[in-house]
Amino acid sequence: MKLLALDFDGVISDSAREAFVVALRSFRELRPACGLPEIARASEAPDLYAAFVDRMPLGNRAEDFAVVLATLDAGVPLPDQAAYDAFHASLDADELAAFHTRFYEVRSAWAAKDPEGWLAEMSPYPEVLPVLKRHANDVILAIATAKDRASVERLLVRYGIASLFPPERVLDKEAGRSKRAHLEALAGRTGVAFSDITFVDDKLNHLASVASLGVRCALASWGYNGEREVRAARSQGHQVLRLESLESDLFS
Repeated sequence: MKLLALDFDGVISDSAREAFVVALRSFRELRPACGLPEIARASEAPDLYAAFVDRMPLGNRAEDFAVVLATLDAGVPLPDQAAYDAFHASLDADELAAFHTRFYEVRSAWAAKDPEGWLAEMSPYPEVLPVLKRHANDVILAIATAKDRASVERLLVRYGIASLFPPERVLDKEAGRSKRAHLEALAGRTGVAFSDITFVDDKLNHLASVASLGVRCALASWGYNGEREVRAARSQGHQVLRLESLESDLFS
């Protein structure tokens, strides 16, 4: 391995609480008649938050949070990816696009008005940070994320690892809709062959999109995954990483 590319949310940052609050605020603005509650923190709606996190792995981008919340508002079960995809296809594309735009506006407004409260909803996975620091001179480190750059850069500084990821190796949502586009860009920028790249993500559909490039794909099993995703990852031939053995799994 010469280059280690990591997703951000669910791999480095435990940001589900923040995403839940921002998504719920955005959803309620666009669907004021919905039956979902108004909250300031994820802890105020623990059952809804747990259901939201359980369905998070089925989506890819910010608009997918609207899909998840719509299913929860309507009481629609999502037993698998096919059910999720079918429900997603039934929704209005313009409404999803409007949600996507509003999501980032709500996030930016919260971060500006209450920066400490906003940052407090996103803590790092503490086991990940020292591993990255110990191996920063052994491999090229990069981030491939659907999150916005401004949020990622603020959090990298807060986590004390900003120096490990120069700007040209932080690819955010503007780099492309798929992680395949991110990995292709990283290979082009660094000159590293796909066969020498390891990509760590907490979403199976992201790994599936890049596997044919020839990169080593690994599922971060901590994040927002359960045994459903772990079993599927193994059946698809992806490595499954655990926090307790992360360093040896990646570098031995």
